Amino acid sequence: MAFRDLLDGVEEVNREISVNHDMLDHSTSIGHKAVMFNQIKGTDGLRSALNVLARDRLCSIFDISPGELIDILAWAMDNPEEPIVVDKKNAAVFENTQKEVDLTAIPIPWHYPEDRGRYQSASVIIAQYDGIRNMSFHRQFLRDANHCVSRFVPRHLRTMTDKARANGEEIDIAVVNGPDATVLLAAAMSFTHDLDELTVAAALHQRLHGKPLELVTLSNGIQVPADSEYAMEARITLRDDDEGPYVDITGTVDDIRQEPVIEYDAVHHRNGAVFHALIPAEVEHRTLMGLPRAPTIKSAVNEVVPCTDVYMTDGGSGWLSAVVSITPQQEGDGVKAIHAALNGHGSMKQVTIVDTDIDCSNPVRVEWALMTRWQPDKDTVILSNQKGSSLDPSRGEDGLTSKIGIDATLPPGIDRSPYESVL
Repeated sequence: MAFRDLLDGVEEVNREISVNHDMLDHSTSIGHKAVMFNQIKGTDGLRSALNVLARDRLCSIFDISPGELIDILAWAMDNPEEPIVVDKKNAAVFENTQKEVDLTAIPIPWHYPEDRGRYQSASVIIAQYDGIRNMSFHRQFLRDANHCVSRFVPRHLRTMTDKARANGEEIDIAVVNGPDATVLLAAAMSFTHDLDELTVAAALHQRLHGKPLELVTLSNGIQVPADSEYAMEARITLRDDDEGPYVDITGTVDDIRQEPVIEYDAVHHRNGAVFHALIPAEVEHRTLMGLPRAPTIKSAVNEVVPCTDVYMTDGGSGWLSAVVSITPQQEGDGVKAIHAALNGHGSMKQVTIVDTDIDCSNPVRVEWALMTRWQPDKDTVILSNQKGSSLDPSRGEDGLTSKIGIDATLPPGIDRSPYESVL
């Protein structure tokens, strides 16, 4: 299954639109449902899609429950496997190559007026340096026809870049847009050790599609998923430039910073390529940020009490808040689950624990559980002076915040009939 296979049944827009704000405007008008734009000014037949990666759509496509998806993600993290490499003639991404690199001819969108300009937000960078390969998401401001400026937060690619720059070296990379969903989910994962995300993607691909993940080697030596919509050869240079402002996942505007300049050397793409034009702070952004965190939370909670589901909430931007479903075994299991969940995702600020009869993804049912099963003075945990997330603008200057856990579960063995809803 390729990225374009995710587009089955989505709304198609056939009127001509601009890359400047039109995609966001239309998406807003339809409630941010999955949509594909078939006529984009100045792109010579290239297309764009957004809002296709939502948790419910992924579960429907793969015919699994949300809990099963979380378990499969966790399994893939623990059971990476090697992809296979195919010849270029068998790689759909090589169907077209730009004669001269021109990123402005790709439907890279300018979504929010507050942004600096046109941004790649769903493209992943695959980098290899000093024997280590890394695949991760990094927003890229389109500076000119063959340069972007990319925000590198202090994680593996930033460490790799700093090391190369200390040696006076550039890093050869691939910028991939529109790979299979399993690749996007793996790219959104983060690890404390140097685990190759493409091997996690390969495990997911084999498990969910029943066949190996196929890679193809670019002329700069970097391997990319062979059926990606776009594979672009580039280099992280030794130069920096202004990046930002940019509307981030919380819907707030991130600062202007000096960030690395990426120079593009070649652009390959499929026939009628579909550019994945993720809208920051909307459904796909929350899914890609939050869904890969759910397995670590579920695993941590399962250490103390059986856990059936984890949902990173929309109001928490898919990052700062979660609802966790458990099956309490004894008195106090809800509080144990609170501490375990907060330890399982250190950036989380709030967690709500519910019983298995509550749909974690339904905010109305979660609030109903709070109003009928939770006593604020007895079932609330508040922790002070905790390490916060950089995405939380309310954290202190020292980076610390307070955190809250809410236990809306019923004690085991209680007569549940007064607490059960007929709705």
